[in-house]
Amino acid sequence: MADFRKDFIAFCVEQSVLKFGQFVTKSGRTTPYFFNAGLFNTGAALERLTQFYAKAILASGVHFDMLFGPAYKGIVLVSTAAIALAREGRNVPFAFNRKEAKSHGEGGELIGAPLAARVLIVDDVLTAGTACASRSTSSLWGRPACVAKL
Repeated sequence: MADFRKDFIAFCVEQSVLKFGQFVTKSGRTTPYFFNAGLFNTGAALERLTQFYAKAILASGVHFDMLFGPAYKGIVLVSTAAIALAREGRNVPFAFNRKEAKSHGEGGELIGAPLAARVLIVDDVLTAGTACASRSTSSLWGRPACVAKL
């Protein structure tokens, strides 16, 4: 296991984001751990988290052209991951969505860069994939998307 991955797990435990016990996921699966990304709730913690995201994305070797963050936690994560990637020399466009389309102002469901080419989805947890298959990410349906074990 890469050192940054070990450091990431230690960081999550230190921040009380990763807890061990008996938990039930949104999909109804039982799991021996729970990951609450909402507890990365300071600027310093979020900055360190997205440095890990950038390292994992770059180390994965996954080919992508842009980032996408599903509402809600994915919005902050994709925004800060794009910043961390830019600091590592990989400047990529990003977008995120609203849970419901807006009918006034700029309108629509998407905010940010237009969806194009291969899209890497950035979110806090992916278990059964129900969030990615929901209406909230329908703008991605039919597009090439990358899902990487980071």
